[in-house]
Amino acid sequence: MITNQPAPAPQDIRDIKPPVPIPNVWEWVWWALGLLAVLAILYLAWRYWQKRRSQIPVEPPVPAPLRAKQKLEEALALITQPKPFCILVSDTIRAYLEEQFDFRAPERTTDEFLRELSTTDLLAPEQKDSLGQFLESCDLVKFARYEPGEPELRELHHSAVQLVEETEPKDTLNSESGLSNYGSERPPEPAEPGQIVKRKS
Repeated sequence: MITNQPAPAPQDIRDIKPPVPIPNVWEWVWWALGLLAVLAILYLAWRYWQKRRSQIPVEPPVPAPLRAKQKLEEALALITQPKPFCILVSDTIRAYLEEQFDFRAPERTTDEFLRELSTTDLLAPEQKDSLGQFLESCDLVKFARYEPGEPELRELHHSAVQLVEETEPKDTLNSESGLSNYGSERPPEPAEPGQIVKRKS
């Protein structure tokens, strides 16, 4: 007996695939050209900045002796305040010695500073003794609440200026920058070496 039944539907028929986008070559070309343009602009800006930078005159650094003298000159404004005055003067001298002679002794006590300095030949023996008396005089004011009068403070200031003048290179005095930067008020005539500080008994 023959029956008319529908044939089973095939199971391997797949859906139609969506369209595949074809890459646009020119889009990548435009992106590459844009990137090259940005890089070219950055390079030209860098070259322009370098050229401008090379045309800016570079001021020579102020020598350590002249900078120390300037700070000592500024310290005179504190002559009526013994403690701030002595702090500024002593710190200026220590910073000057450290920079002028490449002597690194930051944040050290006076005893440590002088002990380290005594092992070097940076100063003459007379200058080391005078420097020790100078720093000890400053420590009396800074830590022992000693308040000297203005004449004694001016003598202390003079000894600091003298120490700088005794240890600065000779060509610094005649440099044009030094003459223009240094104050008009000149310190008193320097005393003999070894007499930088005259302590009161």
